Amino acid sequence: MRAKRGIFVAPFDELSDPRLLARLAADAEERGFDGFFVWDHVNYRPFTRAVADPWVTMSAIACATERVVIGPLVTPLSRRRVHKLARETVTLDLLSDGRLVLGVGLGSDNNGELEPFGEVVDPRERARLLDDGLERLVSFWDGDFEPRPLQRPRIPVWVAARWPNKRPLRRAARWDGLFPIDQEEPEQLEEMVAYVNEHRRDDAAGAFEIVVDNPPGTDPAPWEAAGATWCLTGFGATPTEAEVRSAIHAGPG
Repeated sequence: MRAKRGIFVAPFDELSDPRLLARLAADAEERGFDGFFVWDHVNYRPFTRAVADPWVTMSAIACATERVVIGPLVTPLSRRRVHKLARETVTLDLLSDGRLVLGVGLGSDNNGELEPFGEVVDPRERARLLDDGLERLVSFWDGDFEPRPLQRPRIPVWVAARWPNKRPLRRAARWDGLFPIDQEEPEQLEEMVAYVNEHRRDDAAGAFEIVVDNPPGTDPAPWEAAGATWCLTGFGATPTEAEVRSAIHAGPG
């Protein structure tokens, strides 16, 4: 089965203007891409200076498009107030007419956006906050807050994981998708997919997405054969408008 195609950009430096990203997302939609996703950071390692807020950026994208799926890849719940995130996700889901996906993960202190701001650094505690935060988020979506999301049974949640760490894979199996970080080969992805499938519950509702990102020009066929249901074109931490436009104009393939 052909995987869906998406564009995945870091809203940094040259691409830190949300109006520019909204225009790029509209172009991607016109060219036939299925999704447009952004990194979620408040700071990043040198030599990145300008960083756009992903949520304001996605709002601009939602207003500039009609069809593409949008979402952050990924939001570390340990540095978010879950009740605020609940309001943001529902509002954006309504604004986009039900096109939001929430990517989540532990995050990393490699970019100087945890300890310098008083956020939790210990990975075990961040994992606990992630699991607790997801449960609370679903409670807010289920009616603790109103309005509720447009999507049912909930806004899809895609969980980041790095092979060979197994706990994040088991976490992903409880939700709606897996976003492998730094996957190197399709064979590695195949192992991850097999492990997640072993831990999926029989009563799990809806489709389960396997989302990979690779540089422009990557042949998606081996990744699709390994189980990918989304193949994103990514540009690393130093994207330029020219290379993103080039990939968009080349089409989804």
